[in-house]
Amino acid sequence: MNFEVFVLGTSGMMPLPGRFLTSALVRREGELFLFDCGEGTQISLKMLNIKWKKISAIFISHMHADHVTGLPGMLMLSSQVDRSDPLYIYGPAKLADYIHQTRKLLDMYINYEIIVKTAEPGIIVETDEYTVEAFPLYHTKPCVGYTMREKKRPGVFYPQKAIELSVPKGPLWSTLQQGEKVVLEDNTIVTPEMVLGSPRDGRTFSYVTDTLYSPTIAPYVKEADLLLCEGMFDNSLLESAIEKKHMTSTQAAQIAKEGEVKKMGLFHYSPRYTNKELKLLRKEAQEVFPDTFLAQDRDHFTLELKE
Repeated sequence: MNFEVFVLGTSGMMPLPGRFLTSALVRREGELFLFDCGEGTQISLKMLNIKWKKISAIFISHMHADHVTGLPGMLMLSSQVDRSDPLYIYGPAKLADYIHQTRKLLDMYINYEIIVKTAEPGIIVETDEYTVEAFPLYHTKPCVGYTMREKKRPGVFYPQKAIELSVPKGPLWSTLQQGEKVVLEDNTIVTPEMVLGSPRDGRTFSYVTDTLYSPTIAPYVKEADLLLCEGMFDNSLLESAIEKKHMTSTQAAQIAKEGEVKKMGLFHYSPRYTNKELKLLRKEAQEVFPDTFLAQDRDHFTLELKE
């Protein structure tokens, strides 16, 4: 099962040449999930040859322009690619008004259903295989982070245990591997726990941007395989970060450390930093959390299953 993360934009406040506004995309088993939709999102998708027609849900963190200005174009474009499935869009309460008024003022031609839902803290999407959780962040406007977490998978199947329990090889083995019990001809019940190892963790992606540092964030990104987290300023601009309700890269690293994530990519950089100067943000973050890297536009990551 594939689980890929694409960084579409890494800039905060304004787009720069080679650095579009904040956005990321998850591709899991053919489904696409977009996180924020800053200016330039469509360009990165085109450059990566990703078919946005298959985007099933968009998750908006908050109602600042650098996180939503790409959305109108995305909605209009989806009408030109014969989309038939509904598009779910999650975000702050004002998101519905923004979409409604933009559609009205621009007289958008939309030939598919758009379903807008407020992203209240908690599980906002749940399927048999994964959940998407929204959690509170602390910015100048209502803001949420998101964690997409696969549910646990059945443990490793041990054929010898099944043989010892007289379970015939074939469909019943498959049923047990899928986590369901079976009943033998003599009415003996065999449960998955009798032939499987411990349940195995799935993969987790977390997305955190535009917030003051708070220790309350770490539990929501617990053990994420990949955390994309804003690191807008270096330590010398801590006062400015607090005033504007953003984080330094060191504070982002503190969240990664407390959340025991596997690796963290910094993004949502202040436009004051050139690409060369971004190394300072990485250096300061790595002093707290060594597995930190600087995310770049169109980075691609594959999250591997844990065996």
